[in-house]
Amino acid sequence: MPALPVPERGVSARLWIVAAAGFLLAAVVTGILVGPVSIGLWDVLGSFLDKLPFVHVDTKLSPVQESIVWDIRLPRVVLAALVGAMLSLAGASYQGVFRNPLADPYLLGVAAGAGLGATIAVVYLGGTYWLPPAAFVGGAIAVVAAYLIGRSTGRGSGGATLVLAGVTVASFFTAVQTFVQQQHSDTLQQVYSWILGSLPSSDWTDVKTLLPYVVVATVGILLHRRLLDVLSVGDDEAASLGVNVGRVRLAVVVCATIGTAAAVAVSGLIGFVGIIVPHAIRLVAGPSYRLLLPLSVLVGAGFLVFADVIARTALSPGELPIGVVTAFFGAPFFAIVLRTSRGVTS
Repeated sequence: MPALPVPERGVSARLWIVAAAGFLLAAVVTGILVGPVSIGLWDVLGSFLDKLPFVHVDTKLSPVQESIVWDIRLPRVVLAALVGAMLSLAGASYQGVFRNPLADPYLLGVAAGAGLGATIAVVYLGGTYWLPPAAFVGGAIAVVAAYLIGRSTGRGSGGATLVLAGVTVASFFTAVQTFVQQQHSDTLQQVYSWILGSLPSSDWTDVKTLLPYVVVATVGILLHRRLLDVLSVGDDEAASLGVNVGRVRLAVVVCATIGTAAAVAVSGLIGFVGIIVPHAIRLVAGPSYRLLLPLSVLVGAGFLVFADVIARTALSPGELPIGVVTAFFGAPFFAIVLRTSRGVTS
């Protein structure tokens, strides 16, 4: 029987977690400090301490600077961290349940379904108010359709069957989206702006909307991290060890889908995060999902915060779509991985 992946233990595992947490902290600090208005680190720290109960610090920030930190930059940084953590974790979990290192959070049609939902919201519902819920519903419907098609083949919920069903659903939803767009060409710019990905920075509303989904999805996936290590040896071997493969796969896919659909609903389609972050972690920390999944949360959050900093400063006062930034760094990285790692597996 193939050996199970052995996680880094003891001090090594703790060091990886501490390093990842430090990376995320550096990203958050950078995201708060960098912008058109210069704000000092110690002034921001004083403002944070002043918000704590029973602590009073004389902050040097003006009311305008306070508003910039708490009402503009910090909500956007937190939102970027939540989206990055969710996409990275979903990608890693899909790679585990399907034993495919090329799997990403959009594998089962979430992107196509969300894109169709967003297009319908823009074309028929008259504005962006309905865009996030329509994108969420569209992504969820696409994955449910993929699962039902996979089940209808009579082969159960095997990984290969679900992947093929996801490709089928994604192709159909994309065709419908293209048809709708061609009938309403005046909405193309608005739809494609959403597809390329962006992070709203107005207030805490999107953070409050996304947070419950990310928490539920993250907890659900992390509770299965040991079982994903068992699945990595193969369905038959895992079943012989007493694992209900179909139930584990369904639970992880549901959690990853809920989180991904919610993230996509508020940020649009941001590519490569769910592929390159888990790959990078595997290369340096090993393949065990007991360590890979927590690290994916921390590193994915930090990665997207840094990407958002580049997106909003590279063409200042203009702004790049964040999906362009992640593709700019992700595509070359992935090409290097494909060239140098012949046996990268989950």
